[in-house]
Amino acid sequence: AGIIRFLALFATLLGCWFIAQTYFESGGRSISLRSWLAPSSLAGQQLPQNKCGNQRSCPTKHFAFKIISGAANVVGPSICFNDEVLMSNVKNNIGRGLNIALVNGTSGKPLKTASFDMYSGDVQQLETFLQEIKDGTVILVATYDDAATKMNGKTRKLFSELGSSYVKHLGFRDNWVFLGAKGLQGKSPFEEHIKNDQKTNKYDGWPELLEMEGCAPRKQD
Repeated sequence: AGIIRFLALFATLLGCWFIAQTYFESGGRSISLRSWLAPSSLAGQQLPQNKCGNQRSCPTKHFAFKIISGAANVVGPSICFNDEVLMSNVKNNIGRGLNIALVNGTSGKPLKTASFDMYSGDVQQLETFLQEIKDGTVILVATYDDAATKMNGKTRKLFSELGSSYVKHLGFRDNWVFLGAKGLQGKSPFEEHIKNDQKTNKYDGWPELLEMEGCAPRKQD
């Protein structure tokens, strides 16, 4: 039994020495664990990132997008489309209420961005903005703080015509992210919302932020 234990110990030590020699030393040069795990052809190369930092790449004839709502009244929202950040804190073009970006649905070219204070602002400005959207235009929306106090039946109807299913239920300090289009047939599949509820809110008077990403199909002429 003593000889067997000795042989087992000797074999273990010999195996450790062999691994150290083979994998961590080669010609007097150290080999990093990263290099050992990665194929030599990929060593030192960075993996490609998807547009807008999304988890998945989009197929051809689709645009990548990511919409993030505001967090309470502290951190503003952001909107990315086709790998270009259209609205964010850094760009300093966001505001309390509704943050909206318009994009050409065929080319993906940004057209316009605007924010509308829906707590103490003039809702007529939002109505005019929505009415002037042309066919084939993609609309991306992110809420920040409160986006419903000034919302009226006419603006809710205009959003519904752009493909929203939830806007008619949007309430005080609800979080909402939405991608729709002028001339869209049916309802948009790109919409998420969280109700403001003291029992489930992540923050004191606000629900947690929303993040939605996906691939919007290019409008075909």
